Amino acid sequence: MTSTTLTEPEADRSPAAPAAPARLDASRRDERRAGRGGPRAFVRGRPQDPAWVRPTLLLLLVGTGVLYLWGLGASGWANTYYSAAVQAGTKSWKAFFFGSFDSANFVTVDKAPASLWVMGLSARLFGVNAWSILVPQALEGVATVGLLYLCVRRWFSAGSALLAGAVLALTPVAALMFRFNNPDALLVLLLVGGAYAMIRALERGNTWWLLLAFSLVGFGFLAKMLQALLVVPAFGLVYLVAAPVTVRRRIVQLTAACGALVASAAWWIAIVELWPASSRPYIGGSQNNSILDLIFGYNGFGRLTGNETGSVGGGGGGIGQAGRWGPTGITRMFGSEFGTQISWLLPAALVLLVAGIAWRGARPRTDRVRAAFILWGGWLLVTGLVFSLGKGIIHPYYAVALAPAMGALVGMGGGMLWKRRRDVKARVVLAVAVVATAIWTFDLLGRTPDWSPWLRAPLLVAGVCVAAALLGAHRLHGRALVVLALAAIGVALAAPAGYTLSTVRAVHTGAIPSAGPRGSGGFGFPGAARGGFGGNANAAPPNGAFPGGALPGGAVPGGAVPGGAVPGGALPGGAFPGAAGRGGAGGLLNGSTPSSALTKLLRTNRGSYTWVAATVGANQASGYQLAADSPVMAIGGFNGTDPTPTLAQFQQYVHAGKIHYFIGGGRFGGGGFGGPGATSSTSSAISSWVSANFTSRTVGGVTIYDLTQSAGAA
Repeated sequence: MTSTTLTEPEADRSPAAPAAPARLDASRRDERRAGRGGPRAFVRGRPQDPAWVRPTLLLLLVGTGVLYLWGLGASGWANTYYSAAVQAGTKSWKAFFFGSFDSANFVTVDKAPASLWVMGLSARLFGVNAWSILVPQALEGVATVGLLYLCVRRWFSAGSALLAGAVLALTPVAALMFRFNNPDALLVLLLVGGAYAMIRALERGNTWWLLLAFSLVGFGFLAKMLQALLVVPAFGLVYLVAAPVTVRRRIVQLTAACGALVASAAWWIAIVELWPASSRPYIGGSQNNSILDLIFGYNGFGRLTGNETGSVGGGGGGIGQAGRWGPTGITRMFGSEFGTQISWLLPAALVLLVAGIAWRGARPRTDRVRAAFILWGGWLLVTGLVFSLGKGIIHPYYAVALAPAMGALVGMGGGMLWKRRRDVKARVVLAVAVVATAIWTFDLLGRTPDWSPWLRAPLLVAGVCVAAALLGAHRLHGRALVVLALAAIGVALAAPAGYTLSTVRAVHTGAIPSAGPRGSGGFGFPGAARGGFGGNANAAPPNGAFPGGALPGGAVPGGAVPGGAVPGGALPGGAFPGAAGRGGAGGLLNGSTPSSALTKLLRTNRGSYTWVAATVGANQASGYQLAADSPVMAIGGFNGTDPTPTLAQFQQYVHAGKIHYFIGGGRFGGGGFGGPGATSSTSSAISSWVSANFTSRTVGGVTIYDLTQSAGAA
């Protein structure tokens, strides 16, 4: 093994910090010259790197691409809510810009639309289908792994950077979200891009790189709003501490960077807020048709306090609200909902974070190694604590935002300590990290005892053996060192890699997917099935029951609910909407799947109507809209709790002949899941008015009303 393998960061090869940039610049000039040599030089990589580095990087990226793209179409529309919005954006540029759920621009999705823009452009080029929607997400995952490699490689060894990328690629929740169409994939890509720009800014105190870093975070805001800002404290702190310029200049630069952040997100917000409400769609998720209400309420501080008016759990926060989305506390990332999604290497990352900062404590202020640990450690701690303590809606798949920081810390810390393996303290810390990982892996594997039970005990034993060998690593040389390093990496990554492969093989649908084997995690309700609460098509609820309270009548169209329970109380009407709904909890988490007879009916004379149908809740509407390839009005937005349209407005639409059918049963927000604030009087009033004034019939197991044929005076 050459001395360049798993080496110390370039920035640490001399205590004189000013000399490092010159060496880096010269190195990169050599790299650019080598890059002109054609494909052979591209495969070979940097002349100063060992021959294995570039091929291994290419193998990592290609392998990640295969992993994230393999069988991608099996999940179909995945989250039909966002797929329907993508479809709408291909039919109307106005819907594309605002992120409308339907091309008639009745209501937007309850997020900013940046992720929809990427998928929408793909769908416009290649048609609306599962691949055109999901492939951009997978490619964003490959790009994120590549960017994380560049982030770590900039100051650390190639081995450290490759390990960081591998940890990210093989984190189960990362594989899940980069194969799914929720906004998290684009968010994570932009934040890692921001981290790379921040690293470049720190090298010379460069203003333009700093502005780019904060601008990428601002654009990330347009993917998932306030969640993007969780990295800002780490970005600001590391620049304030470690940038090689004067204090005054740092403060001025950071002030300008905050301005860039605001500007990169505020342009779209300002347009939406200033656009006349009468000529734009209703802002989904808000209670007053305001994008600011959505930003700071439902998608903002409500996630922390639990006061989320319009949430399926109701407003008010407190213990009840927190309980709906899983127990809160600083150990939440290790608990039953999040543990197997993200926490496999969290103990090691935390150990290496403390060791990395402690090891560099006496170095100059501008020390790059310590700056890197502050950057990624701050990202991990702030994001993790917010997710852990938030009393509102915090789903397990949000944890994908922790994966890049976790990967970077493991890669940087492992490489740094490996370089110092002749120091007994470094060997002890490495051994502790490996043992902690092995013990925690043993615990996590015990949560799914039916999945590969043979793996649990051997990994624990192997981890202890590798840790013991690490204590004597200073006595090893050559191939023995290579074997030991690979064994340590294998012990750390074997179980999460297995969970990742299980995730890739599974079909994931619905609004709240989860990674790993069935039963390994789910959204806040204990024991939720793989794919989220109903997210795995064809999967019954685990243990045969929904915790909390019985369904009225205990039945669902087409069959009984095992155990007959639903969290928090009764579903309206005593039944799940649409017997044809795919898997699990009907209309909330999976879009409806209409029969061929209903689809044909919706498509009949569809050009004569603005909306071929209306139903309560966007998730219920999404399946009908995708099947009919025509706008369906989602009364009350995603949850059915938005106060739009009013009964009077809906009556006007009906009298003007703009809506053909009303589809019953899609009333998740209309009093569903019990709890204060969950009821939408608007949705309930519309449903009651329709049932009182129009004649129902059943098509494909679904109750519909023809709004062009009144049963009496309206």
